[in-house]
Amino acid sequence: MIKKWKQLALIGALAVGLCTGCGGEKNEYTKAGMDSIAALDYQTAMSDFEQARANEEDIRLIARGEGIVHLAMTEYGAAVESFTEALNAGDGVVEDMDYDINYYLATAFYKNEQYQEAAEVYDAILALKPNETDAWFFKGCTALKLNDYEGARADFDKAIELEPKNFDQIIEIYSAFSEEGYIDVGKEMLQNAIDQSGNAMSDYDKGRFYYFLGNYEEAKKALDSVNKDEDPQIVLYLGKSYEETGDYSYAISVYQSYLEKDKSQVQLFNQMGLCQMKMENYDEALAAFQAGMQVEGNDMMQTLKFNEIVAYEYKHDFQSAAALMSEYLKSYPDDQVAKREYEFLKTR
Repeated sequence: MIKKWKQLALIGALAVGLCTGCGGEKNEYTKAGMDSIAALDYQTAMSDFEQARANEEDIRLIARGEGIVHLAMTEYGAAVESFTEALNAGDGVVEDMDYDINYYLATAFYKNEQYQEAAEVYDAILALKPNETDAWFFKGCTALKLNDYEGARADFDKAIELEPKNFDQIIEIYSAFSEEGYIDVGKEMLQNAIDQSGNAMSDYDKGRFYYFLGNYEEAKKALDSVNKDEDPQIVLYLGKSYEETGDYSYAISVYQSYLEKDKSQVQLFNQMGLCQMKMENYDEALAAFQAGMQVEGNDMMQTLKFNEIVAYEYKHDFQSAAALMSEYLKSYPDDQVAKREYEFLKTR
């Protein structure tokens, strides 16, 4: 799933942040449940929410929290029921919490392959907030699942019209088209953005657009002209451009050079590990993935843990890989690829 969808569909700071207004001891079990979600401890979270119900805490916040747990546990039908309960518990006055719950509800519908229902939720959001860029974007993603290419294109065009200089969003739109088999359409939108942006597009943005267009030499040229100390994303795309041309050693040196100054950049540790994997340096790959895991509060723990398991597999240490995969699936039960890989590991 594309990055922008994950930002709304997964747990993270928004889920915890909205609950900080629960109100001191009055909603203590609800707050505990949200803390458990943040720790990926879903069983404890559900126990907390059960206690919150018994304690007659805010039912709207409880149902919302339960819905988030169901989403994480891939229980999408149950998630729909919980978010619907949370919406029905409102007082009829639309507020920010209603939009938040509706976004989660639409995600649950989408994950449950109820694409029409998801589209209707986005339509409801847009009826009240016609300039809600995220709703237009996600509505476009849903239209693609409904094989409505024209509708998707119109929705994405509206999202771009609202935020024409949101180059991150344009890349996400490219990714959405690519994932559904419309890669040429996605590349066309990238090229249009380059052509129409003029001086509004920085060398960094041009560099990453060229990267996704497959023009790696132009990407390297643009990114090399930028001060790489300004943003680790510059280093990331520059290194990946060298990777695409087969120069893994130089890409690793690019990542290492930045990490010597800033060891908090999880993406660079992960990318360096992937480079080492391609060079069959599996111990070095493991070291990179594990170094990334040591970064507190990082948002790539799932990716790093999965890549660590793959590295152990390539080392033919299937016992370690199987043990780690068993733990991994407790935290990320919706990873179908990991489930299939675990079945293989259990036979080794």
